[in-house]
Amino acid sequence: MSNRRKKIAVIGAGFVGSTCAHWAAQKELGDVVVLDINEGAAKGKALDLFQAGPIEMFDSKVTGTSDYKDIADSDVVILTAGMPRKPGMSRDELLGINGKIVKDCCEGIKKYAPNSIVIVVCNPMDAMAVHAKKILGFPRERVIGMGGALDSARFRTFIAEALNCSVKEVSGIVLGNHGDAMVPMVRLASVGGVPLTELLPADKIAAIVQRTKTAGAEIGGHLKTGSAYYAPSAGAVEMAEAILKDQKRFLPCAVELNGEYGVNGLMVGVVCRLGEKGMEGIVQFKMTSDEMAEFEKSVAAVKSLVDGLNAVQ
Repeated sequence: MSNRRKKIAVIGAGFVGSTCAHWAAQKELGDVVVLDINEGAAKGKALDLFQAGPIEMFDSKVTGTSDYKDIADSDVVILTAGMPRKPGMSRDELLGINGKIVKDCCEGIKKYAPNSIVIVVCNPMDAMAVHAKKILGFPRERVIGMGGALDSARFRTFIAEALNCSVKEVSGIVLGNHGDAMVPMVRLASVGGVPLTELLPADKIAAIVQRTKTAGAEIGGHLKTGSAYYAPSAGAVEMAEAILKDQKRFLPCAVELNGEYGVNGLMVGVVCRLGEKGMEGIVQFKMTSDEMAEFEKSVAAVKSLVDGLNAVQ
C-alpha cells in the first residue's frame, strides 16, 4: 500500500453501515465513502458525520453517494446493504431478498474497486459471503465474512459480566457459522490468563454459551423493528483496521476453506491472520472430538443456507 490516505467504502447507509462509517472515521482509518441506493440517506448521514470531525478531532473525510464510481480505489469495502432481520424472522428468510441486493452491490464493487478487500456483514452472513465471493470472483484472501469478530465480542462480554471483571482481561473465540450452530470455544476461553473452566461452574458457562448463540435474536426482540448494529459494525471495523494497518491480528472470520478442517468450498468461521493482503493465513489447531462435532454441525448449517440460496436465485 502506498503513502496515500487509505479509503474505506461502506455499502449501505442503514444503521450498520452508518455506524461502520462512524467507527472508521473516528479511528481515522482513512477517508470514508458511504454508498446507498437512497442517495439522500448516504449524503445526509455522511455530511453529518463529517461535521463531527472538529469535535471528535478526526481528519477523515466522509462523503455520501449512490454512484459506484465514487468507490474507485477503495482499499477495503464493507458490505452492509440488505434488509435487517426482523423479530421472529429467521436468517434463512432473508436469503432471497438479500441475495439479489448483494449481487447488485458486488457487480458495482467488481467494476469499480476490483483490487479491494471486501468484508461481508449482511445476513444471513455465511451464505451472503459465499454468494459475494462467487459474484466478485476475487481470491479467497479478499472476501471475508464478519461473524466471528461479533460473536466472540458477545461471548467475551457475557464472560466479563458473569465474573464482574474488565472485558479487557477476557480472551475467547467463537468459530463456525454466524447463527444458532456457532461454536463458542469454552476450552480456549480465559480471563487474565486463567482458564474460564477454573473460574465458573459448568452450568454458568453453558448459560453464557447459549446466550452468545441467541444474542442477535435477544437484541432484535428488544428493538422490535430492527437488529443489532453497534457491535456488528465495530466487528467489521476491527477487521478493516487490522487490514488497513497491516496488524497481523488473529481474528475469527468466515473465509473459504480449501481443505482446512476437512471443509472445501464453504465459508466458515475460523481463526485468520488479517493483514494488508486480507486473509493472510488460516490458523489451524487440534479440536477435541466434541468441538469437531459441533464445528461440523456449523458447516452443515452453512451448507444448508447456501443450498437454500441457490434454490431461490
